[in-house]
Amino acid sequence: MAYDDRRGSSRGRSPYNSYRDSSRRRGPQGSRRSARVVNDLFHTDLDREKFSRWLIVPIVFAIFLCAGLLKLVDYDIINAQTYRDRADMYRLASETIYAKRGTIYDRNGNVLAVSVDCVNVYVNSELVDDPKETAEALAEKLDMEEKDVRAIIDQGGAFSYVKRQVDQELADEIEALELPGVGFEQAVKRVYPYGSLASQVLGVVNNEDQGLTGIELFYNDLLSGENGSLMRERSMDGSYIAGGAYFEEPAVDGTDIVLTIDVNIQATAEDSLEAAVEDSEAENGSVVVLDPRSGEILAACSNPTYDPDDLESATSEDMNLRVVTDSYEPGSTFKIITSAIAIELGIMDTDKPEISVPGAVKVGDDYVTDADGRSETMDMSLREMLRRSSNTGFALVGAEIGADDYVKYLDLFDIGEKTGIDFPGEIEGIVTDRDDYDGSTLSTMAFGQAVSVPPIQVARAGATVANDGVATTPHFLLAKGGEQAEWKDEEKRVIDKQTAEDVADIMTDVVKSGTGTDAAIEGYEISGKTGTAEIASETGGYLDDTYMTSFLGFGPTKDPKVLTYVTLYGTAGVTVSQDVFRTVESTAFQTMGVTPTA
Repeated sequence: MAYDDRRGSSRGRSPYNSYRDSSRRRGPQGSRRSARVVNDLFHTDLDREKFSRWLIVPIVFAIFLCAGLLKLVDYDIINAQTYRDRADMYRLASETIYAKRGTIYDRNGNVLAVSVDCVNVYVNSELVDDPKETAEALAEKLDMEEKDVRAIIDQGGAFSYVKRQVDQELADEIEALELPGVGFEQAVKRVYPYGSLASQVLGVVNNEDQGLTGIELFYNDLLSGENGSLMRERSMDGSYIAGGAYFEEPAVDGTDIVLTIDVNIQATAEDSLEAAVEDSEAENGSVVVLDPRSGEILAACSNPTYDPDDLESATSEDMNLRVVTDSYEPGSTFKIITSAIAIELGIMDTDKPEISVPGAVKVGDDYVTDADGRSETMDMSLREMLRRSSNTGFALVGAEIGADDYVKYLDLFDIGEKTGIDFPGEIEGIVTDRDDYDGSTLSTMAFGQAVSVPPIQVARAGATVANDGVATTPHFLLAKGGEQAEWKDEEKRVIDKQTAEDVADIMTDVVKSGTGTDAAIEGYEISGKTGTAEIASETGGYLDDTYMTSFLGFGPTKDPKVLTYVTLYGTAGVTVSQDVFRTVESTAFQTMGVTPTA
């Protein structure tokens, strides 16, 4: 098939050829017309591009303007406070104005604990010119390792403590060195003018001036007060701007308190106890002295003890006031309670009836005997049983009382319950539940075993007898903020007044001619009771030749003003607890102005 080019067919031709052919046909005029059309189209595209370019500029400007306005609204309205706080963080330096803890006094106004001004030494690493020289100088003055000081400087920052609670005099010496970058912050620290005296009672505070143990912890809310603050303006290099912003929130000091403690009685108790622990080779010992009429604790201590200025050498056990925190089988001092129950229930009187007491009594699967080695049977009154401290006699009395009544009166005496003493860490002790009594529980408990309680519970029971049968709450707080503390609401009657007087009377025979003659004090009638308890073994049964010896006594018998309870744990049966009692009680009589009765 042939193609007919003459008919103008463009089939199979390129657009260029078509345009060329068309031009040929139209001639020069047609060509110019076509060029003008192309040119018009080209300029139209340029105008559109130019228009689009000019349109983009105001749109972009509007976007940036909106963004700026939104940021301005964010800065000035939405998050204004956040940005102000952030700026202040870099511009303003905050210092704590430490409140002084309340001062602790003894009952006579002697200062036992007080807060004094001191200085915290810090560095601004950005201002330190010579880190090596600065570290050397501070280490020498502050008794620190140079490498430790250098590490603090090298860690950077505008504020890092080097040492806290530095004495003002030493801080003045450091300041005189004019070390660039070394700063000083006023602070307070706790000082105990009597050193280790009553340290277990008083307790200690931490670097933040908050109580950790003892009275410092128990009355922390009263003593601590509220810290204040100081805000000062500083420049970019961390130095303070003279005449710059200055804001001060004053500190509110803590409340002063007065304790029932007497420093003279406390010192005598601690010294005599320390000697007794050493002489008897005891593991530890404790003393508590109180006024049975009010429950005021005149002295309390344990040995070993600790020095509050050398806490690195102190153990947690030495910091405990064992009178409150440790539990023991009380031994024969518990016979005071058994005697009171027997008289209160009318089972026994002080002198009648007399009951037949054999040399040994079977209790459960074992036989109970007396410490004096007696083998023959004797007729004994309650007075004689207590004077001789007869285990066999009190085992029989306990059986006569009966488990239900015995438990009832143990509850009245709050045995196995916290006394409410204002001191941290008080424990309840271990007392067998009535449902768990076996064939030996009642009889052994009647003479002070099969029960384990802290000394403060035994002391409170003895004070109940001394206070005409009314129990008081043992306590340390005498006054706070100038106002007398009130403890009367805690008092309760446990036994009749006559019962209490009868028990106090038969206790005098223990001191006059019984097991407690070493506790006698010339010129005073004393009611007392010895205790020698076996110590339970961790593997069951009791340890051989290892005891807790104790003595509880009060006087004068007819008008008791001082009660002292001494315990020595882990001895070989040495009875120096009576010597401690005699020394401490005599000092207390003199200090409290107790008139001799004979």
